[in-house]
Amino acid sequence: MKTLILILALLLPGLAGAAPIRIKDLVDFDGVRGNDLVGYGLVVGLNGTGDGIRNAPFTEEIMANILERLGVNVTGEQFRPKNVAAVLVTATLRPFARAGSQLDVTVSAIGDAKSLLGGTLVMTPLNAADGEIYAVAQGTIIAGGASAEGAGASVVQGVPTAGSIPAGARVEREIAFDLGSLSTIRLALRTPDFTTAGRIEKAINQEFGNRVALMQDSGTVALDIGGTRMRSPAHALGRIENLTIEPERRARVVVDQRSGTIVMGEDVRISRVAVSQGNLTLRIEETPLAVQPNPFAQGETVIVPRTQASIEEEPGLHIAEIPDGSSLSQVVSGLNALGVSPRDMIDILKSVNSAGALHAEFVVH
Repeated sequence: MKTLILILALLLPGLAGAAPIRIKDLVDFDGVRGNDLVGYGLVVGLNGTGDGIRNAPFTEEIMANILERLGVNVTGEQFRPKNVAAVLVTATLRPFARAGSQLDVTVSAIGDAKSLLGGTLVMTPLNAADGEIYAVAQGTIIAGGASAEGAGASVVQGVPTAGSIPAGARVEREIAFDLGSLSTIRLALRTPDFTTAGRIEKAINQEFGNRVALMQDSGTVALDIGGTRMRSPAHALGRIENLTIEPERRARVVVDQRSGTIVMGEDVRISRVAVSQGNLTLRIEETPLAVQPNPFAQGETVIVPRTQASIEEEPGLHIAEIPDGSSLSQVVSGLNALGVSPRDMIDILKSVNSAGALHAEFVVH
């Protein structure tokens, strides 16, 4: 397993300090948000890669409903085409999206269809959590993979049972939200922190020359629209979102055991600790022996088991002592001095954290 250690403070020495970040990249404005939409539809025009009707009866049901709405009576008919597939259609309704705006949609098969490549989504209403229809989707699907099948083998690349339709949905209903009527707007920090919230409050108050912003907690800053003396809340937010501050970051170490990735921030500190790493090797060898009777003698061949087991413990490869309050660069140098494998490096970080010497939030995925 390969390990990748990402340390931005070491890779970019000139950016060791926190860089100024726009407020719009740190917070979400109260009420300015998207809404999830979902719909159940039918894809047609597949080249024999659709649902098997016997295994997906809901496909036959929706196909019959669509044909009935188009004036085709299929009651009691037996039709089992292989060029249709039942799908779920998802999209996100953007903030302040107006009637007639277009949205990107994602289409995913829910039956046993093999591929949606080349299919066309039939008009599908998209509902929000309140059950109302806010958009209608239709169009040709761009599948994310390909598949081929022969008499004795098949090959699949990517995920051909899911695809997208760029600008495939049209907004039919708008979200009832009047931003202009708000007298107070809350700014929700994406990463709650008291220091960062305080800096946002200070920057806004300095911009308008009076106390129009108030930090309510580590994740919320309230903005008094009336105190800004702007014509509308939209003008006030447009002036605020481009203000820059230096956000405060928590010391954090993130370890992904599956990919072997270790990411550490520049504020990570380690107390005085010594680390010794060694290996324990267990060897078991089987060398069975076959014992046969003498020629012309009565008897059977017997397998006599012979097992050799041994345990070898290598001494500590190195003992690395990390001074008290070591910085990130010193921590990495100390780990590299051990000469350990990538897998052992993750185990060492876990042990240092368990010993209480790692002064950072330790996140393991």
